[in-house]
Amino acid sequence: MDKVNYYVDQIDRELKKVPFLNTVDERSKIPKLKTYITIGFAVIISIFIFFNIFGDLLSTLIAFIYPAYASFKAIESVDKNDDTQWLTYWTVFGFLHLIECFSDQILGWISFYYFLKSIFTLWLSLPQFRGAEVIYDKFIRVFLMKNQSKIDNSINKAVRNAEHLYNKTE
Repeated sequence: MDKVNYYVDQIDRELKKVPFLNTVDERSKIPKLKTYITIGFAVIISIFIFFNIFGDLLSTLIAFIYPAYASFKAIESVDKNDDTQWLTYWTVFGFLHLIECFSDQILGWISFYYFLKSIFTLWLSLPQFRGAEVIYDKFIRVFLMKNQSKIDNSINKAVRNAEHLYNKTE
């Protein structure tokens, strides 16, 4: 164990020379070793995505894991503001995922697409940025408010048709 502590101290001394890491260390109030491991892990994941090594999988995990856990926490909390934030995120995520499904053959040819997608997804999901609210307010909400009655009529018609077909089969 002494050897491990010796190497950790050596690494710590070297990393203290990096101003960015000192700032992260001061702000995060997380033990240094955990901070360094987290940053190292993020760098490795970024490199994998940047060079498209499991880029699709990793960018999808980034878009899903933290938001899913934060949504769970929001559901279990009393505060309704976080519920709205995560409902907004999932609405925007679903809309963008739908677009991606129809254009993935084209998007796959864009250099560094999964890296850019990961950064965009982080912007959408992290509470510091609230990017999903921006996309929702400027685009999705405007479209849905403008077409709400048409959409409602189409849904109601589809429900009536489904009920009619179901009643016919009985």
